[in-house]
Amino acid sequence: MKKVIFGFIFLLLLAATSIAQEGMWLLTQTDQLDLSKKGLAIQTSDLYNKDKPALYSAILQVGGGTGSFVSPDGLVLTNHHVAFTALQRASSTSANYLTDGFLARTRNEEIKAPGYRALMVVEIRDVTGEVSEAAKGITDPTEKDKKVNAKIASMTDLIEKDKKDIKARIAEMFNGKQYMLFVYKEFKDMRIVYAPPSSIGNYGGETDNWMWPRHTGDFSFLRIYAAPDGTGAEYDAQNIPYKPKVWLRTTRDNLKENDFTFIMGFPGFTTRYRTSTSVHWNQEYNYPFSIRNYSEIIELCDELTGKDPSGQLKVASLTKGLANAMKNYQGKLEGMKKTNFLQKKLDFEKEFLSWANSNPANKEKYSTILSREKEQYKMLGNTKGRDNVYSNFQGLAGLQLSMAMQIYYIAKEMEKPEGERQPGLTEESIMEGQEELQYVYADYYEPVDKALLVRALKMAGSLAPGQRIAGLEYILSDDMHTIDQFADNAVATSRLNDLEFVKSLYKRSSKDIEALNDPFIKMAVQLYPLGEELQNTNRVFAANVTDIRKEYLDALFAWKGKNLYPDANGTIRFTSGRIKGYKPRNAVWYDPFTSLKGVVEKNTGIEPFDAPEGLVALSDKRDFGNWMDPVLKDVPLAFLSTCDITGGNSGSPVMNAKGELIGVVFDGNYEAMISDWQYDPELQRAISCDIRYVLYITQKFGNAGFLVEEMQAVR
Repeated sequence: MKKVIFGFIFLLLLAATSIAQEGMWLLTQTDQLDLSKKGLAIQTSDLYNKDKPALYSAILQVGGGTGSFVSPDGLVLTNHHVAFTALQRASSTSANYLTDGFLARTRNEEIKAPGYRALMVVEIRDVTGEVSEAAKGITDPTEKDKKVNAKIASMTDLIEKDKKDIKARIAEMFNGKQYMLFVYKEFKDMRIVYAPPSSIGNYGGETDNWMWPRHTGDFSFLRIYAAPDGTGAEYDAQNIPYKPKVWLRTTRDNLKENDFTFIMGFPGFTTRYRTSTSVHWNQEYNYPFSIRNYSEIIELCDELTGKDPSGQLKVASLTKGLANAMKNYQGKLEGMKKTNFLQKKLDFEKEFLSWANSNPANKEKYSTILSREKEQYKMLGNTKGRDNVYSNFQGLAGLQLSMAMQIYYIAKEMEKPEGERQPGLTEESIMEGQEELQYVYADYYEPVDKALLVRALKMAGSLAPGQRIAGLEYILSDDMHTIDQFADNAVATSRLNDLEFVKSLYKRSSKDIEALNDPFIKMAVQLYPLGEELQNTNRVFAANVTDIRKEYLDALFAWKGKNLYPDANGTIRFTSGRIKGYKPRNAVWYDPFTSLKGVVEKNTGIEPFDAPEGLVALSDKRDFGNWMDPVLKDVPLAFLSTCDITGGNSGSPVMNAKGELIGVVFDGNYEAMISDWQYDPELQRAISCDIRYVLYITQKFGNAGFLVEEMQAVR
């Protein structure tokens, strides 16, 4: 009965939504948001409809970000930085598509986007009852977690069975209060159509990253191909452009301040319902270590590839990804300290505890929640130094070690009973992983890989006695060989830089793999016990702390009676807001629009402010075509909105009140980097590339007006 009552209250609260722009809402909640009062001119059923395609059907999860269909022939618009890895993998020193850009003038010239796949949502369903039933009557959090994961695996396996282009995911919402099923159509053949040069697509580089005012033309076009019967098949010359049932039309209207906008995309992860314990952990340990770690690796890569264009190309995705994450963490850390965020959380929790202790019933149910969660974090705190260093050996200590650890781990897992394996590890997922290896090995650059291994080992060697990684002592305590000598010998004698040999290991037993006597395999075997220990510790921690956080959400509902949306978790979401500037600090105001003029003003001719001569000439001649904004008297470039976004939203389409495409999201502002933890309507802004700039660059600079015509966007 209690569950029924909670469910009723939960739905009631969702219906009583606030007028604030805050929220990354499930599509199943959009009809409860009073969007017509906020400015939406179409029906919510035009956004999402469980019975037929709607605008959501044009939204795709692509390359760690988002994209959208923008033509009847499968043309997809996303960010330049979302397509970055595809461009890098397709490039060579003689044809550098990152630096020079790429344009396919005919369909036959469109080239494969190596390793890229897209997911299109075809069904969303609440399956809370089915999933929760599997753990009914179980009180132990870890055992409950196992039963839930097993049920989820059986449900998704049933949906995917014998379907080559269907993927299913059941996502946990509100720390397990709700489970939502997402069924996707998977497209495996994506091709590059047009990408501007990095001097447009990455104009301003890391200097301008997360900053405003912004002048980056962060967009690229891809195309999805499918088998003639519409199946999402692998790359094949016989495949044809996919014909989406829904694609986004570009607006013919000009934008102005205070216009209503909305975004649909795949935001990554937020932590807005976390407590002070989690804030403290990230502020004091997680973010500082990650910032230092990534900074050192970027510096190492730059140093070793400075005079080698081939090396620069191979490590480009690694360094760009680390630089983006590092600046994100720097902004979060700075935001936390500047706003005294931890103390605000503590003050809030002081009020909460006062309420929790206000009567016997509340005290029994809620008064120990915070202290019990803090106890769970002590499990992680005891070995945080060792565990931080160990994390480098799981991908940031060179390709060969990474492969050795992955191969050995898979072999050991597959030897366990099916119910005890890592959730999601199946023969099919292993085969898919093998297919992706060709792209991983294409980025292999021996000097950097060897240096990463040496760096990780030296970090392990500097750990305090109580924090040592026992499995590495045979290397660290070897009086006959230095760490550098070990790395030289390991790289020279290992066969794990041979892609075909590595593929052959995936079906071997752990005993067979151990017998290879490969130096990296030996390291993987020695590190495996610690990996198992950490996996078990993290599994228990996650199960326990998730259970406690469910109680905390119960308490917040009981205390505040406030409407909540689930934290972002990589599933499709809706957010709305208005075009609006902001005040970052005293006596400073930022307008909500930038324009082409700003590109020229920033231009120094030196990277990252090296605007192409052709673009500067177009600006100087005021050759704006039909893309000039009547108020700006210039080609509009980027705009701000109060929409609520985070990582993963990159490439998301921005639409106006009529559901027409007005831009593509590519960033957030630095002053609101703490937004994963809290939404601040005064500071938080989504930064988007104006669709008029996308079309202007495509038509006037890129000489690809045929794409503008394909989008039916000619003015």
